[in-house]
Parts: sequence; C-alpha cells; structure tokens
Amino acid sequence: MVRYECDLHTHSVRSDGNDTVLELIDHVADEGLRVLALTDHDVRPPETICFDGQEMETKAYARQSGVSFIGGIEYSCDTDVDDVHIVGLGCDFSMPEFLAAEQAMARSKADAYRALTEVLTHHGILVRWEEVLENADGSRRAEDAVQRKHIFETIARKGFAKTWQEAKLMVRDNPDYNIRREKIDPADAIGIIRRAGGVAILAHPHLIDETIEKNGESISRADYIERLIAAGLMGIEAAYPYDKTSYKGNQTNEEIRQSVLQTYGERLPVISGGSDYHADGKRGVQKPRVLGEGGISLEYFCANPLLSALI
Repeated sequence: MVRYECDLHTHSVRSDGNDTVLELIDHVADEGLRVLALTDHDVRPPETICFDGQEMETKAYARQSGVSFIGGIEYSCDTDVDDVHIVGLGCDFSMPEFLAAEQAMARSKADAYRALTEVLTHHGILVRWEEVLENADGSRRAEDAVQRKHIFETIARKGFAKTWQEAKLMVRDNPDYNIRREKIDPADAIGIIRRAGGVAILAHPHLIDETIEKNGESISRADYIERLIAAGLMGIEAAYPYDKTSYKGNQTNEEIRQSVLQTYGERLPVISGGSDYHADGKRGVQKPRVLGEGGISLEYFCANPLLSALI
C-alpha cells in the first residue's frame, strides 16, 4: 500500500469520524505523516483544542508533534446528485457565510434524516431516530451532529446490511428510501471557499455515478465536473481509497489516480488526495481506511504554491 506524507481529507468526531481532533493529530504524528487537513462535513474546523486541561491552538498542538495542520471543511453538495463533495482548505472561517451554511445544513440534515429513519422502519428496517443519535457519539451529541453515515452504521449494526458501505448503496439505490435533503449547490460552495481565500477541491470524483440525472437531463460525470470547473473549481482528488468505500465501478485505486492525473493534471492548479479517514476501526469495521493511504507527496505539496501557502 502506498503511503502519502500529506493527507488532505480526514474526519473527526465533529462530524462522522471517531477520533477527537487531538487523537487524530496524535495518530497522524505516530504514522509519520507531515501534513494533515481536517475536513469534517459541513462544519468549520476548531481553532483550539483542549490539551492537559488547557486550551491550545490546534495548529500549535500539531506543530509540536511535527505535523502541519490545515483547517478545512467538506461540503455535501447538490440535492439531486449523490456524493458531490467540495473540500475547502485554508479558508477564513470567520466569514459569516460559513456559519450561515453550517446552520442551514444542520437543519436540513436533522429533518431529512429523521424522516429517512421513519421510512426505513415502515419498510421493516427497524432503525429508530434515537438509535441514530446514540450512534453519533462525539463531542456534539445533539441532532445537528448527525451525519447520513451514522444511519448507515446503525443499519449495519442492527444486521440489516453487512457493512455501512452496503447500507449506503441499499439506501441510495432504492427509490422508496430516496429522502432528499436540501444541500448547498456546489457552485455556491466553491464561491464561498474562494471568497474566503481557500482552495476548492472536488473530493472522490469517481464516487459520482458515471451518468447522472440533473433537472431531467442525463449528464456524464465528465460533463458534470466540467460545470464545476467553469464555476471556479481549483482542484480534484486523485489518490483516494475507493476500494474501501461505496464505489460501484471496476477500476483500481491506481487506475483512477492515473485517469484523474491524465484528465485534469494540466487543467487544474491542485491535484489533491486523502484517505477520508474516519477511525472506523473503533466501530469494528473490517479493513478501515488508514491515514496516508490516500494523499499527496510532501514534495508536491511544497512545490505547489496554493498548497504550501496554507501552512
């Protein structure tokens, strides 16, 4: 397995990961990685963390362990198309637009995900909302902390699917379970990130179906990405552990990486990558995503002016 020194796509308990931010930084340091981007879903990164009972700047805590920390966010975008995620790195998260988007996303998730549990239960998949809330075990246990993955994990834990990945496909591909929530438009997410001085990156592009339906129109994945580029997209993920996700294609991780590099390497200023680490091993997931199995080299990070400026 290739291990990258810079992992630019990870999660903590602030969304659907299972490490605290402090634990995540410690694990990154233990693995010998040099750059970490925290990209929790639809929530701003923490400027400080608690260490030995004291508040400490997150970047400073990471730095003392030899890790450069980049605050980021991963927006779940497009109400009509699954798995369109825009990562924002190095933004000025004090901008009011980020708080407004965070609050809007939290409301839409709580309403839609509660409705989804009711539909699932009606169809014999007995997943109660209270069980999903219990599964969202982290620093924020309120309804606004619930992620869709918490529902998939609960489905698997109760034996209605073998894995959370299988549960995700079962839900997304069954029209009876198709409870859509209002998501931010990807062009709007790109705009917010760029106005905040950040780098807007399309995460895991091959998790988007090869052909999608949008406003009654069939669009290829490639054409959809072209629309994002026209909206100001600055980067795209290449090295990513598709084999440990709900990816439905038959290409290997390396084949996808090479395809992304060939198609976009000369067109976008940033070719990113990340493990999408969630510390799923803590929940008994077999073959969980591992820090650094997706990412970029330190050499590329330092040579890229947009990325190196983030630290």
